[in-house]
Amino acid sequence: MDATTIITQIATKAATASRTLSTSSREERDLVLIKIADNLEKNCDLILKANQIDMENAKSAGISQALLDRLLLTKQRVMDMAKGARDIAKLPDPLGQILIERNLANGLNLKQISVPFGVVGMVYEARPNVTVDAAVILIKSGNASLLRGSATAAQSNKVLVDVIREAFAGSKISQEVVQLIPSEDRSTVQALLTAKGLVDLVIPRGGAELIRSVVENATVATIETGAGVCHIYVDRSADFDKAIAILINSKCDRPSVCNAAETLLIDQAISDSFTPIALKALVQAGVVINCDPAIKKIADKNKITTKVASEKSWSTEYGDLEINIAQVSGVEAAIEHIAKYGTKHTEAIVATDSQAIKKFTTLNDCAAIMVNASTRFTDGAQMGFGAEIGISNQKMHARGPMGLEQMTTTTWIVSGDGQIR
Repeated sequence: MDATTIITQIATKAATASRTLSTSSREERDLVLIKIADNLEKNCDLILKANQIDMENAKSAGISQALLDRLLLTKQRVMDMAKGARDIAKLPDPLGQILIERNLANGLNLKQISVPFGVVGMVYEARPNVTVDAAVILIKSGNASLLRGSATAAQSNKVLVDVIREAFAGSKISQEVVQLIPSEDRSTVQALLTAKGLVDLVIPRGGAELIRSVVENATVATIETGAGVCHIYVDRSADFDKAIAILINSKCDRPSVCNAAETLLIDQAISDSFTPIALKALVQAGVVINCDPAIKKIADKNKITTKVASEKSWSTEYGDLEINIAQVSGVEAAIEHIAKYGTKHTEAIVATDSQAIKKFTTLNDCAAIMVNASTRFTDGAQMGFGAEIGISNQKMHARGPMGLEQMTTTTWIVSGDGQIR
């Protein structure tokens, strides 16, 4: 069976099943989410066993350390997925919300209400947690999901989808609202991206190459999640202890994810005093350092091993324990550097000067700005969304972590009493 036929059959099933979801009550959807959480916990050993197979295959294939970290499931990560499902169940119903209501002069009542997109496709790499996060967010927001993970995570994703679908037993909602697209053949991705009329929306989640490929090849509407070349700017007014803690957490807590910091910008007014502290902290944490000539000079003076950053370095999302450091002549120069090399994801400032903070937050064009806080807080769970389906860098209705509200669109309902125009 060719890829187009496979996608047509799967999407048609999902579209038919989605009616049972869009007409369901909040209570019915929440009960499914709670059962998913229970099933994840009960089947943790089975999930980890499948993931171990994926990990062994990935290591044999020479997959990068960053992708291995994204692929890996641990008991804690499975428990976190279960917690995310329960947290989403507690959130308000995003459907049927009246966003605008007004009575017109001709007696018509006008309402704009939130409704599901319908059938949403996910294309993602390595991370099996996306299988659960996407499914539960889309269930709660009334959407059917077509999940196309990578072949790297095939065993993990199959078990996870089986566990999810078991939660629909006894429900009026059809388990067909969650569909796993075969990942053995790459042609299923292209078929999904061009299934206009069958699929309402596609969301890519992964590296820059995957996202670019989806956006360039899709005829279905897309919400573009973005690569994370995130910066930390340390202002002359910064508290050094806070700055170091934020730097190390932003870079080292989980370097493979998109909200990890990739570049440190240091105000030249404090560079001589702050840079040696930052360099030593990074080296102690095992971070490879690329720097501009000004920082290199300070590093050499303090006998700290660094590399000279190339032009490409400044726009690279390392996804690993590697960072760039540059000296800048104040907050405006930091903003200019970010505008040139950033990806409009997350930018952070460490400062006590309210004017510097105001300028940084006003002039930076990005999805999230952290003031005296780690870049790692750009995260659906951390922001109270329960989980996220991805982080959008676009200037659409969805920007930043995408939760329930971002997975809805709207319908206008015009009610009258026989009016004609």
